[in-house]
Amino acid sequence: MMKSFMGNGEMQKMTVKFIAMVIIISGLAFAAGPIGLNMQQTVAVCAFMSCILGTLFFWEFRLSFAFAGASALLLTRSIDMKHFIDSASFDVILFLVGMMIVIGLLKETGFFAWIVMLILQIRGLTARKFLIVVCVFSALLACAIDEVTSIIFMVAAIFEICDYFEVDPVPYLISSIITTNIGSAGTVLGNPIGILIAAKAGLTFEDFFLNAFPIMIAALLATIFMFLIMYRKHLKKLDEHIKEFGDNEILRRLISVPPDKQLRKALLLFAITLVFIALHHRLEQVFGLDPNSVLLIVPLVSASIVMTWKWKRARSYVEKDVEWWTLLFFIFLFAQAGALKYTGATDIFAKHIAAWAGGNSHNLTGIILWLSAFGSSTLDNVVVVAASIPIVQSFLSIGAGNKLLWWALLFGGCFGGNITLIGSTANIVALGILEKEKRTRISFAYWLKIGLPIGVVTISIVWLSLFLLSYLQR
Repeated sequence: MMKSFMGNGEMQKMTVKFIAMVIIISGLAFAAGPIGLNMQQTVAVCAFMSCILGTLFFWEFRLSFAFAGASALLLTRSIDMKHFIDSASFDVILFLVGMMIVIGLLKETGFFAWIVMLILQIRGLTARKFLIVVCVFSALLACAIDEVTSIIFMVAAIFEICDYFEVDPVPYLISSIITTNIGSAGTVLGNPIGILIAAKAGLTFEDFFLNAFPIMIAALLATIFMFLIMYRKHLKKLDEHIKEFGDNEILRRLISVPPDKQLRKALLLFAITLVFIALHHRLEQVFGLDPNSVLLIVPLVSASIVMTWKWKRARSYVEKDVEWWTLLFFIFLFAQAGALKYTGATDIFAKHIAAWAGGNSHNLTGIILWLSAFGSSTLDNVVVVAASIPIVQSFLSIGAGNKLLWWALLFGGCFGGNITLIGSTANIVALGILEKEKRTRISFAYWLKIGLPIGVVTISIVWLSLFLLSYLQR
């Protein structure tokens, strides 16, 4: 039946991938004994790796693999139902649901179009100014909302301006995508892995602002400098076209009407949400609440206000603006990662890696940073981070490493996505729009030529910054 929907070539590719997957999982099963894994630990590792490889080889069927792996764990009693539910991180899922509904309101009221147009009213527009504004605004927008939503609106703005000036949008699109991924590490809001790490590590919004945000800014500045060098020929051409076409007309086209009452109300609600998220740690201390409880509850309260205010569209927000497919995948992925910890498999891995690092916390931090970065260059960073969190927890439980491991995991997951064109959801979404709207496809090699040096430089900046943080915290 499936053959009727696919060509012979596609069927052969899928068969080869499936055989490769079976070989890899079988190899893991045979290698489990020599490294000290028992039967339940082996099942947990094989089920989780099946989900990862299924996601890598058969992206469209990733939820099927997540369901199958979870079923195997429960049937073999590699994890019980209570711990399965506890490991599913429903606190993180509910946070994302609430934020998606609030973002849905902002989209509906025209917030993103208004703010992008407002920022692009630049006096004395030059190519360098345009590139810098695109990079800075992409990063800061990703800090406030999720990276996928921000990149969609940045792509629209870049296309409009490049179309007017009749220049290739690809350099500016790549700049926006890469700085979006960089900016997503700056706060707990920018990337799902940020809230996941915050929930598991007990990190607060303040922790992110004081530790992650400055490092993000340093990486952003280095990236902008590299773009100004890499794209100097494109910038020269854009400058010529700006002089030829003039910038007044494009700015008039971009200027939006002042925000109406609906948008003002939406902006007020969003601002209040951000304020409470930023102050959540202080509020929890004052009222004696559990750590991060306010952080996780605030988006739900805001979402309830949205659905009460816009009650006629409440069902639409829940059905259309909440990415249920992705959230279901996260639930089962997190639960399977929890099985690795529940069975004790991560403790064994942690001991082997700690021994490999020679018991040195700096080496261990570097290993986590670079492994998560290159892992995120080929896999979705949520998958990589979900797999790594139990191992980091095991490191801390056996006294290896320190809390800097969490920052290494965060930046490795976010910055590693810049290395390849499939390394981040923002990459895939933006390049998909490029292909659909402009009939232009970026090759893997072309992206790698840009993404690899930027990835190496920014991750090296993180590595040095974490070393300095470790020194200052002594």
